[in-house]
Amino acid sequence: MTTSQLLVIDVQIGFINEWTRHVPARVGSLQDSFDHVLISRFYAPQKSLHRRLVSGDGFALGSVDTQLAFTPSATAMIVDTPVYSCISDSVLDTMRSQGIARVHLCGIATDKAVLKCALDLFDGGIEPVVLAHATGSDAGPALHEAGLQILRRTIGERQVIGS
Repeated sequence: MTTSQLLVIDVQIGFINEWTRHVPARVGSLQDSFDHVLISRFYAPQKSLHRRLVSGDGFALGSVDTQLAFTPSATAMIVDTPVYSCISDSVLDTMRSQGIARVHLCGIATDKAVLKCALDLFDGGIEPVVLAHATGSDAGPALHEAGLQILRRTIGERQVIGS
């Protein structure tokens, strides 16, 4: 029996703007279509490079920025992560033990965390499928499209669907 997995990446209040406001509703409606839902929630530790070089004081653990912008399903597993990707060796091991060979990805940002998670799954031997209609970049449509183009080149043209 094949087990289906949805990975929802960083759909958090701090990443919602005019270019990503469509993502929470689309993510919310996708959850019931999968056996397993894993949700990553990004935070920036006090002395991290992310805080120093990218977000300033934003995304402190427990801040409004880090709150999810949708209601997770009751059975979803939430992973807090201080890095762009939630795909660790333990996450890969869990997926493999559950018989997961393919993961559908959605979330924010196509050009950063979604890209990194897809590549980490690919490198870990699990097939990534990016749901383009349920992704976005908080930096705008040009970087969203750039992220999708890079994904098509790095994980395969057919691995990016719904664009």
